[in-house]
Parts: sequence; C-alpha cells; structure tokens
Amino acid sequence: MEKKLATDLIEFLYKSPTAYHSVKAIKEVLTSKGFIEIKEEEKWNLQKEGKYYVTKNDSALIAFTVGRGEIEEAGFKLIGAHTDSPGFRIKAKPEMLSENKYIKLNTEVYGGPLLYTWFDRPLGIAGKVALKGESPLKPRVELININRPILIIPSVAIHMNRNVNEGFAVNKQKDTLPLLGLINEKFEKDNYLIKILAEELKVEADEIIGFDLGLYEIEKGSIMGINEEFISAGRLDDLWMVYAGMKALIDSDINASTNVLVCVDNEEIGSHTAQGADSALLLNILERITIALGKDKEGLYRALANSIMISADLAHAVHPNAEEKHDPTNRPVLGEGPVLKTAASGSYSTDSYNAAIFEGLCKAAGVPYQSFFNRSDVRGGSTIGPMTSSRLTIPVMDMGAPLLSMHSIRELASVKDNYYTIKLFTEFYKA
Repeated sequence: MEKKLATDLIEFLYKSPTAYHSVKAIKEVLTSKGFIEIKEEEKWNLQKEGKYYVTKNDSALIAFTVGRGEIEEAGFKLIGAHTDSPGFRIKAKPEMLSENKYIKLNTEVYGGPLLYTWFDRPLGIAGKVALKGESPLKPRVELININRPILIIPSVAIHMNRNVNEGFAVNKQKDTLPLLGLINEKFEKDNYLIKILAEELKVEADEIIGFDLGLYEIEKGSIMGINEEFISAGRLDDLWMVYAGMKALIDSDINASTNVLVCVDNEEIGSHTAQGADSALLLNILERITIALGKDKEGLYRALANSIMISADLAHAVHPNAEEKHDPTNRPVLGEGPVLKTAASGSYSTDSYNAAIFEGLCKAAGVPYQSFFNRSDVRGGSTIGPMTSSRLTIPVMDMGAPLLSMHSIRELASVKDNYYTIKLFTEFYKA
C-alpha cells in the first residue's frame, strides 16, 4: 500500500509540471470520482451529499463534499495547500544571442528556488498560452507541455571559476539563462519561441497573444534508497500535500460537516493574487456554498464559528549533514510522521488549542507525529495558514510532511510519511 501510494504521487507530480497542469490533473481525478464542476459565473444549485469543484485562473481549485448536517451547525473542515513551486518563468521577447551562435532564453526567477540545483539538467517548458478568441475580452487559453529536453543551463567550468567550490554567488539575470540551441537556417530572432509554441499547439503564430511559461526538469521522480524508503522528485513542495488532500477527500465518506480541499496558487511569491490565499477567493466560495444551501450570511458566520482548517505545507527535516541548522529540542526526521509547525512570530498559525486537535487526530489515525520550531537565530518561511486564519477567523493548524532539499529542483521525502499524511487527512475529514 505504501509503495503504491508513493508511485501514484510520483505519477501525479509528473503530470503536473506547472500549477495549471496540476489543476488539470486534479480535475481528471475528481471527475472520475463523481465530482461535478461548477462555474463562478453560474448560479449554484447544490445538494446535500453532493460533490463539487470550482477553479480560478486555471491554477487554483477548491473541491468540496456537502455534508449531511446543517452547515451552520456542522461547519467546514478544510485542508489547504498550494499548487505552485519555485523555479523560472520565461519573459516576453525571450530570445537572446551569444557569440552569434548560441540561442538563449531570457528568464526570471519565480519564488525562492535553490538556483545551483538547476544547472546542467535537461529542462522542458510548460504553462499556459493565451490565443485570440471571439472578442478581445475573451481570449482562448491552451495548456502546453513540451516534455522534451530542449533547454539546459550550463555550468562554467571549474578551470574558469577556480573558487566555485568555496562559494558561488549566482546572478539571476546572467548565470541562469537556459540554452535553447545553435543558430541555423531556421532561426529567426523575432518570435522564435512563439513559432515553437505555434507548432506544438498547431495554430498560426499570429494567434498567440501571450504566455505564462516555466521551466521544469523532465526526468520523472523515483522511489529510491537501499530499502526503497525515499521519494526523489521535483515539486513535492507543495503538490505532495495537494495530492494527499485530494486522496483523502475522495476516499472519505460523507458525514455531517462539509469537507473542503483548497488548492491555491502563488504561495511562493506571497499569495497576493486573485487565485492566491491572500485574496477573497476562499471566503467567497464558502459564502456561496452557504447561500446555495439555503442559508443567509448569518448562517455563514455560524458555519465559520464551527469550522477548522489544516494548512498543509512541507516541514524541514533535520539535515544529516547540517544538524546544527535545526532547533535543539524539536528535530523532525524523515519517516516519523507529519510535523506540526509553530512559531512565536506568527509565521505559522498553530497555537496550543490547534496543537491539541492535531495530536488527537494523529492518535485517532494511528500515525506518529513530530514538531517543528525554527532555530531561534534562523529566519524561517511562512505558509497560507496565518493569512487564511485571519481572513476566515477560524482555527488553522500549520503542519507538513518532513522534507529534505526543500526548493531544490529535486526534493527528498519518505514513502512512509506519504502514507501517514494521507491517513491523517482522511481521519480529519471523517472526524
């Protein structure tokens, strides 16, 4: 069972080179399990025990099963994660020449990737392309995935950078531009990438208005380790928690509460977008669910007062070669279960009340659990937890599965922790 779930996770990651593709993959799974897509612009007619999902900007998705109870009394049980991962995005007019021979693409960094891990890796291109539509206000959108090794960011040889192993400051505008190919008779400096996209999409080049494209490692993730205990893959942060939440939602029986899976975008750059956690998206959706079930705004506030959420991101496991980077007494490791994250700064939303709930859920699910605090002289990251808690004014526990190499092009997780996390999330939805 554990290995099968790990293999399924790797397949999900492989189908999800971008947030757009992850939402597409989620939709395919939900549809196969009887979930119905509803649109923001349509009137919602929801039924008790119904299963639904709604998307935003092709990169965020909120799915839910309507509970049997009255929503103002049973409330919402939410699991929130994000669909985006750190990496590179391609700028407009990206073609650049070097030595009148090399063709490079102009890129910018998205989020906080470990830049050096991107060197010398075969890379593909994936994302969203906007095409001319029936009117200027309604462009057509197509997803694209060039799942071939068409790009690489080559390293500078050690002979020309003798001190590289003592530390190398990577310049984001100069050092990380991917090489696309060599100039030949087919190369035209203007719109070269556009023509590649047009060939892939089988459209005319002048139909393409713009794009949101990123780079990704084309090599598939793998189960590895002497006892096959590890998962090595890109984009585990945070598509792993998206997968675990989706798996728990579809495997959970409907009960009194309305169970919600929240998959938002742009967490890696602060969530300040229409499809991000720091927007009105989630509150709007919860309000519309409440209204569609025949309740008023008072019913929404009562439902929120009876609601609780898990903010599911990844947690830093103690690094075997950098043990000193971690807190002296709270030291999560791979394979020992999900991790509750707490910070006095408020960068995580956990408090003692949430912690008690988390502990009770883990015990009920029969899974081990761990705790994470930042080392006091090391600045940590944050999650969607605090902003969601402040917007909904509900208890939100911040947790994650333990991870090594966070924000690397290829991260490292545990097969057992995938199993444990799914068990925990399933217990939460059925509690």
